[in-house]
Amino acid sequence: MEKIYIIEDDENIRELLKVALEGFGYSTQTYEAAEPALLDMKNEKPDLAIFDVMLPGMDGLTAIRLLREDPRLEDVPIICLTAKDKELDKVMGLDVGADDYITKPFGVLELAARIRSLLRRASKEDNKDIIKVKNLLINTLTREVTVDDIPIELTFKEYELLLFLLENSSRVVNRDELLNKIWGYEYDGESRTLDIHIRTLRQKLGDLGTECIKTIRSVGYRFVKN
Repeated sequence: MEKIYIIEDDENIRELLKVALEGFGYSTQTYEAAEPALLDMKNEKPDLAIFDVMLPGMDGLTAIRLLREDPRLEDVPIICLTAKDKELDKVMGLDVGADDYITKPFGVLELAARIRSLLRRASKEDNKDIIKVKNLLINTLTREVTVDDIPIELTFKEYELLLFLLENSSRVVNRDELLNKIWGYEYDGESRTLDIHIRTLRQKLGDLGTECIKTIRSVGYRFVKN
C-alpha cells in the first residue's frame, strides 16, 4: 500500500484529503507544518507527498526545495497545492521541483488521477534500475546485490562480471569477450583470472550461483535465468 504524506495547514482540507485518499486505498500521514514532515521523511520515505504552498513556519516551496536537495528523497513525487488565482505559485512550485500542481478548490477524482499518474511514472523509473532474477536482486543505481534480501558483498570485478552475464543471458559469452569486457586485455591461454572470479562469484551467490552460472566447456559461460 502506497504511503502519501499530506502537508496542509487547513484542517478541513487536510481531513478531506486524508479521507479521500484512504478511500482510494492509500495510506496517509498528515501534517499541518512542513518541519515535522521533513523530519519524519528522514526515517520513512513516502511514495508521494502533497504540499500546500502557504504553511506556517517553513513554506511549501522551501520544503520542496530541501527535499530535492536530499539524495535519498530527491525522487519522491510531489504535488503542490495552490490557490486558484496564484499562477506564480504554480510556476515557482514546478521550478523548485514539484512534479505537478492542483488548484484549490479541487475535485478528489482529479487529484486521485494525478496521483495514480505520478506513482506509475515513479514505479517505471524505479524498475528500470532493478534487475530481479529468482531470489537475486540487483540495484544498478546503487550497485547493491541481495539474495533472499541478504546483502552480498561483491568486488568491483565480480559485480561487473555478474551484470554482464545477466545482460547477455540469451547467449553463451565466450572467455575472450568476458576478459576484454571486464579486464580489458586479451586472454593469453594461461591466466585463470576469469575462472577464479566465476568460482568466487558462485560461492557468494550460494545455490543460485551454482544453479544459474553455467560453464560451457571450451567456450565460456552463460547465466541461465530459468
